Amino acid sequence: MEIEFDDKKVQTLFNDFNLMAKKKGPDITKTIKKRYEQLKAAETFAEYLLTGLGKPHPLSGNKDELYGISITGNIRLIVEPVSEDLSIESLKKCIKVIIKGAEDYHGDKITTYIP
Repeated sequence: MEIEFDDKKVQTLFNDFNLMAKKKGPDITKTIKKRYEQLKAAETFAEYLLTGLGKPHPLSGNKDELYGISITGNIRLIVEPVSEDLSIESLKKCIKVIIKGAEDYHGDKITTYIP
């Protein structure tokens, strides 16, 4: 699958996992890199969803066009499938996602880890 990034800061960290490890820590970086490689290996977003890796799930509210993928207990990689809609038929054709970043959106406060 093709992967794009929401902004330059996100792209910089994903292009240099050593830099990400220095800035964000080795544990979170290791898991983020694993999820990134898993996304890249899938042909479509629907194929990735079927693996169940990282427990991908659609988000709601102001993130209703996005998916969360587990990194740690509360931290999620936020991705946007580039498709007509989020129906399984569209996601079977979806060959590109945009990585928005990583955050903890649980509770009253959102904590952004990437960018």
